[in-house]
Amino acid sequence: MKKMVIFSGAGMSAESGIDTFRDRGGLWENYNIQEVATPEAWQRNPELVQRFYNERRRNILEAKPNLAHRIIAKLEEYFDVDVITQNIDDLHERAGSQNVIHLHGNIRLAKSSKPHAQYSNEFYPIIGWELDVEKHQCPEGYPLRPHVVWFGEAVPVYEQAIHTVQDADIFIVIGSTLSVYPVAGLIHEIPQGCEAYYIDPQASHARVPAQYECLKMNATEGMQQLFEKLTTH
Repeated sequence: MKKMVIFSGAGMSAESGIDTFRDRGGLWENYNIQEVATPEAWQRNPELVQRFYNERRRNILEAKPNLAHRIIAKLEEYFDVDVITQNIDDLHERAGSQNVIHLHGNIRLAKSSKPHAQYSNEFYPIIGWELDVEKHQCPEGYPLRPHVVWFGEAVPVYEQAIHTVQDADIFIVIGSTLSVYPVAGLIHEIPQGCEAYYIDPQASHARVPAQYECLKMNATEGMQQLFEKLTTH
């Protein structure tokens, strides 16, 4: 069975109604990054940071996986599929995907805010959408923070993602602007003979090497077309 690796970005979840960060009208137009998405912001005002991510979590819980998510899950009937996502939502899992690597964390989980906790492998499921700085603490007494990678923090699972990409027979990039590093560097880790695709309304070889076939489409349109191509030959 061929190894397929899906690399998804914000455009994947946008079709489920989840706000993107960088697009016009996205989240960063309403918030200063330095106030809600850095370790320093947490030190300064953890209540504000918690409130920002509580709102995101509520939005995600109300959202549903879209057709593209479901097509990716269905591809497990034909391929050995791994999903690597830049998204902090759990829509891939809710659609049925079994193997998902969250590069930037999973907002449905919390972790301790103790020093160096960015490298922690100890996570706590969040019941509902709300985390409270005072009520929700780890056993050592530190407030729980969202399991997300903030600006300025390392990406602990990046090495795992590199090894996964290097084993791909088929590699599909969906809905990513490929502007966030180091994770955008994954597109250069595919094997020489890998069948590679880039699905995005702005897809072009200005963003990806010539090895990739560019599909200027949204996630659903692109995955519908690729599903037909990859499962019927």
